[in-house]
Formats: sequence, structure tokens, C-alpha cells
Amino acid sequence: MSLADKVLAVNDDLPIRTDKPIHSGKVRSVYWLTEADSRRLIQEKGYPVAPDAPLAVMVISDRISAFDCIWTGEGGMRGVPGKGAALNAISNHWFKLFRDNGLADSHILDIPHPLVWIVQKARPVMIEAIARQYITGSMWRAYAKGEREFCGIEIPDGLQKDQKLPELLITPSTKGILKDIPGVPEADDVNITRGNIEDNFEAFNFRSRDDIDLYEKLLKEGFYVISEELEKLDQIFVDTKFEFGYVTDASGEEKLIYMDEVGTPDSSRIWDGEQYRVGKIVENSKEGFRQALLNHFPDPDILLNKHRMPERQALARDNELPASMLMDVSATYVGIAEKIIGQKLEISDNPKAELIEVLRNGYGLID
Repeated sequence: MSLADKVLAVNDDLPIRTDKPIHSGKVRSVYWLTEADSRRLIQEKGYPVAPDAPLAVMVISDRISAFDCIWTGEGGMRGVPGKGAALNAISNHWFKLFRDNGLADSHILDIPHPLVWIVQKARPVMIEAIARQYITGSMWRAYAKGEREFCGIEIPDGLQKDQKLPELLITPSTKGILKDIPGVPEADDVNITRGNIEDNFEAFNFRSRDDIDLYEKLLKEGFYVISEELEKLDQIFVDTKFEFGYVTDASGEEKLIYMDEVGTPDSSRIWDGEQYRVGKIVENSKEGFRQALLNHFPDPDILLNKHRMPERQALARDNELPASMLMDVSATYVGIAEKIIGQKLEISDNPKAELIEVLRNGYGLID
């Protein structure tokens, strides 16, 4: 079996029973279950949700996105072997740790297969909740140009690239394009201040102003839980993005939860501690792939300059990367996943056939 067969690149064509359009993001596809199937599974599996809660099957792919484009490799490689399983395994590990530490639940109710979650429908908070413990990446680039205010927070002079910050910074940005919010541009992923959120908390989908404190508390506590665990593995948790939403529990109470994924190489920067101490940055995250792309193409400005998006999309569409580049990503993701979960990662030889069988036989979701 070829490497290409091991990759689940297309995940929006599965025969899962649904009566709504399939939502396909950069990496995951969401299949909303019929009302009858949701009710049946809640009853059969004893999920701790209201009997009429809408459920979905969320299937992760092995696609790799960077600089807002999907990248492919030679030999028909439409993704990275083991990437989806690594992301899910890492998220599952941290979500469980958050629950064990009494922080908050996640949207995941069940994990039928390494690439599949059954989730409860959540009402998302329209914020990319970003926490930074080191100055690097886009923040460093802006700082080096003389910027000292980030998301309404003043940063001191004299910081060096990749240095630990004096304190953990919360630098949120918008999730999606939000309209008619004073002082907030109508664009995805623009930096916002805490003041912006407080003045318009309902527009960001918060239930109350107090929940802004709660999301910041859950972000900081979640960050420190992951950071402490990674420290035991001599890995540095540099920065991360969390997402939050509201669900209704079995007693009808609305509660704020973690959603999407947490502490993964896609949503975080993770550095090797030993290398950092001798002045080197070794990435155990997607940042390594971004750097490889910048080195691979003769004009890296195409990847960094938002005004050159059509050229960037053409670059991703018309260029198959060397298979070795994608296998390097595979080694990074599988390696950090196995470190975090403390065991070998299950990687299927034929993920599509395997997950269809599980959802048919164990869940009755495929005719």
C-alpha cells in the first residue's frame, strides 16, 4: 500500500447519514446528524446532554494548510501521513487533563475512531483566544518594526527575539468577519483589545460580561496545565490558540466549554527545551513547515504578503512539494504526539474504510 493510501485527504464525501450540508474546514469536516439519530445515540450511549441536543460527527483529515492554503506533495500525496491522528490524540489528551483538573468540558462526547469525534453542537464565541509566553513570529516582526502595543497591552522596550515575556499575554483576534463593531475592522483574524470585547460582548457571542473573565481564566489555566506537562518532557509551550463556545448540559444549563482543538502543533508553537537552552529553535509544530515553505520558494514575500493572495493560491495549486517535506512534517507531528500521550500512535493503513465500518457497525450512522 502506498503512502498516498494512508492519507485521509478528502473527508467530506463519507456516506454518513445527514439532512444538512456538510461543513468542510481547512482540516475537519462536520456532518450534522438527523434529529432522530441524535436522539437515538444520546439514549443508546448515555451522553450527558439534553435529550434533544443536536450532535455531529467531526472527521479530521490529514490535509496540511499553511499561509491560508492547502499544500500537496509528489506521488499523489494529498496530505501528511499520521497528521490527523496526531492532532486528535493530542487534543483528546489535553481535554481529558482539563476535565481532570476541574477546568471545563469540551464539545467532544465520544471518540469512535482516532480520526473521528462525536460532538455536541456549540454556539461559538467569535474570538481566537491567543496566549503568548514568548515573543516570536508575527509579534516579534511587529515589535522589531517598533510596535509596542499589542491588543491594548503595552510591551516594554529591550526584548530580544524568542525571549520569554515578563508575563503570559492574552492577545485575542476575531474569529470570522464581524460586522458593525466600533473600532474592529470587518476582517477575519484581526487583533482586538479587551476593551473591544467588553464594549461589544454580545456581538462576540458572550452570554454576559462576566464570561469574558471566565474565558480568560480558562485560557490561562489551560495554558499552564499544558505548559507544565510539556515541561516534564523538556518541551516549551511558546504560544497557542484556543476556541470557546456554549453548550447546554443534560439539566438545561448553558456552560462555557473548550472547543475545536487545544495544544496541538497546528494551533500552538512548541519548542525543544534542550535546543532552546543552547540558543537554537527546534520547532515541534507547524512553524517548522512554514519555515520550510519560506525556504523552498524563491520569493517568500508571496507567502507573507496578504496583498499577494492570488499568487500564493497559484503557488499552492501548481506546485507539488517534495515528498520528503511532508514526511518531515509527519515525523514532527507523530513524534510530539507520542511524547505527549506516552505511547505509540495508531495510524491506519486505510483510514476511510476503517472509520466507515466503525460508524456503520457501532453507531448505525451509515445505511
